[in-house]
Amino acid sequence: MPPTEPCVGGPLPRPQRVWSDRFVDVGGIRTHYLEAGDGPRTVVLLHSGEFGASAELCWEYNIAAFAERYRVLAPDWLGFGETDKLHDFVSKSDRMVRHMAAFLRVLDVDEAYFAGASMGATRLVQEAARPAQRLPLAAMVLVSGGGFVPDNAHRRALLGYDGTAEGMQAILRAALADEAWADDEAYVARRVASSLVPGAWEATAAARLKAPNVPPRSDFGQADTIAYEQVGCPTLAVAGAKDLLREPGYHHALERIPGARVEVFDDAGHLLNIERAERFNALAVDFLTSLEES
Repeated sequence: MPPTEPCVGGPLPRPQRVWSDRFVDVGGIRTHYLEAGDGPRTVVLLHSGEFGASAELCWEYNIAAFAERYRVLAPDWLGFGETDKLHDFVSKSDRMVRHMAAFLRVLDVDEAYFAGASMGATRLVQEAARPAQRLPLAAMVLVSGGGFVPDNAHRRALLGYDGTAEGMQAILRAALADEAWADDEAYVARRVASSLVPGAWEATAAARLKAPNVPPRSDFGQADTIAYEQVGCPTLAVAGAKDLLREPGYHHALERIPGARVEVFDDAGHLLNIERAERFNALAVDFLTSLEES
């Protein structure tokens, strides 16, 4: 497992591969996902959205823990990983959610627990707050989702990625408080390779494009407009106190979710499920298990 306290250096051990790679056709879109476990309930893991992101890179340190009790599905979002490299310039993220909902219908998943990280978490809570949900949400675990997104140097490091190792190191330093990840050449190389799969850089960059007639975002960042009070499913929200990609204290907005449990890891950054995997795994699995026992 990765280090549990901040440190410098590596290499960091890769976890044992307990999942199977699978592909399924979803309305003509070749969709890749990871599958593990055979429990009676399903957990769907929705990954983050930085350059090079994928289900494996986001959740590789978490899948085994969930799979001990649940059937785990970790799909690559539309345009990411090994899923077809498509981007909808009209409906944008809404198309991604519709594709995810269709993916779950193809696999006959009519109810599931969900966990999302960063983009995946924000998509989840946005969907949970909708009057008519398209994802079969029974409960959700949010890792660094929602909240105000500031415009700062760390955010711009994510947006300005140039396909180099140095550029990926800047992304990792923005997303992870533990410097060991950005200093590990093998880990950085894996991330770079994922970001340069044909069409991957273009699909991720497309989401950042703005037409000249579209008003720019505020100089201060992206406003948080999520109607948290409308969320109706059990929710665990986890935030990192050292998150450089969210406004300090943003997690208080998540306390508006009725009955939500909000936890803060003092020694973690944005992708805390990676750098504090053991602690996150125990917290998330215990939360979901408690729902079955109540």
